Amino acid sequence: MYSTIYTGGLHGMESYLARVEVDISRGLPGFEMVGLLGSEVKEARERIRVALKNAEVTLPPVRITVNISPASLHKEGTAYDLPVAAGILVALGILPQEYVENTLMAGELGLNGDIKPVRGILPMVLEGKKQGMSRCIIPLENTKEARLVEGIRITGAGNLAALLDSLLQNEGKDGDEAEPVCNGNSSAGKRPGLDFGEIRGQESAKRAAVVAAAGFHHLLMIGPPGTGKTMIARSMSSILPPLSKEEQLEVTKVYSVAGMLEEGTGLITDRPFVNPHHTITGHALTGGGRIPRPGVISLAHRGILFLDELTEFRRETLDLLRQPMEEHRVQIARSSGTFSYPADFMLVAAMNPCPCGYYPDRNQCRCTPGEVQRYLSRISGPILDRIDICTEVPRMEFAGLTGSGKKNGSDSRHLAAQVMEARARQEERYKGMPIRFNSQLGAGDIRIFCRLGLSEQQYMERLFDTLGLSARGYHRILRLARTLADLDGEEQIGKIHLSEAACYRMAGGKYWRKSSEE
Repeated sequence: MYSTIYTGGLHGMESYLARVEVDISRGLPGFEMVGLLGSEVKEARERIRVALKNAEVTLPPVRITVNISPASLHKEGTAYDLPVAAGILVALGILPQEYVENTLMAGELGLNGDIKPVRGILPMVLEGKKQGMSRCIIPLENTKEARLVEGIRITGAGNLAALLDSLLQNEGKDGDEAEPVCNGNSSAGKRPGLDFGEIRGQESAKRAAVVAAAGFHHLLMIGPPGTGKTMIARSMSSILPPLSKEEQLEVTKVYSVAGMLEEGTGLITDRPFVNPHHTITGHALTGGGRIPRPGVISLAHRGILFLDELTEFRRETLDLLRQPMEEHRVQIARSSGTFSYPADFMLVAAMNPCPCGYYPDRNQCRCTPGEVQRYLSRISGPILDRIDICTEVPRMEFAGLTGSGKKNGSDSRHLAAQVMEARARQEERYKGMPIRFNSQLGAGDIRIFCRLGLSEQQYMERLFDTLGLSARGYHRILRLARTLADLDGEEQIGKIHLSEAACYRMAGGKYWRKSSEE
């Protein structure tokens, strides 16, 4: 007998509908699986055989042939276990074919018949709905994630024997009611991250953080150890605008494909904050591997990628960020195909200015000019050119350390209100466009939304020559000035905005230029 079951396969961030064909015939007993299968899929034969036995289904001495199409795409993972087992049950006549019509199945089988969770359920369900499936049978642990997709019935299954009994008793009509979806991964009314009110002083660095959050600009903080760089970075999550519904689904999809959704989590509502160690490899940062998966920069999609001790990262690893910072995507080519992962992140980096951390204060710094230059040269010029804001975080004086940040209105609640006002102006300005923040403006968009008056143009021309800006640097100053104007509630970019934006560009040049001149 012959049967067909539909399942979902993953190819990068996207899912495709795969068809599991099972044929049972007389002949020499055997269990063959074909269809360009990976080792995990081939190993499914033994898991399925034992799981069926423990579900009190005895396989007769027949020849079982399973084909998973399309055979041109490489199949990886363990999500094919459940649909193959269901196909065998249908082909044996135990389960009528009509009971699983227009049904997508996915799940890993344990030897005792338990149905275990798998990664990538969300894109599979989305593709199933797109292809006209009316129901999905998936592991119980994946149901909250799957129920984010409306218009398709979700059945959570915990055990193969229980699933078979349920299908037979209900004649293929699942009576499972949809549970309330977990719409968040944080408690209501509580913003993620530290509070800026806990940071004493450092008002200029806080200002830079607000500007970065308002326009989603990349930020680099330079200063000696213990001045609050890491605290500022971790506090930025508390002032970022909330994710839109579309962005929430994008981020959840990335974590689903990576298999990193926490148990019990449905929709991710907080912007990600990812802080990799400086020993991270290039593959772990950008993604890939034998079985391609999203890397750290994709896990930071729509959120913050925080690189602490930036100069301790390998230069070759940092240079891998150059293309994703511009294109907001990362493409990985493998023999099995080309995979594309989203990578629209805000880079927040912190570093010391020299190996000992106190340059250019020669009263404390004992590093030679050569040591300082070698240390700073670990960050390439193209990476620096892609960072919009560079700010110093100097050593704190005692008076500033004992002062209260909340007295001057610099706690997260006040700063978040400023960011949201600037975000509202951007949302109104770019309504109907694929642009959410000023940092996403292209060269053509800048000519439309960052127009300068005559005096501002002349001022910008002097800045261009004085700072020796590249075309990219020129555009980044205009984008930054646009954000500064939005924070001030101004529609027109003024000289004061251009001047502040230029100062953020010059702060980094102070270190790299001075170290090379010594």
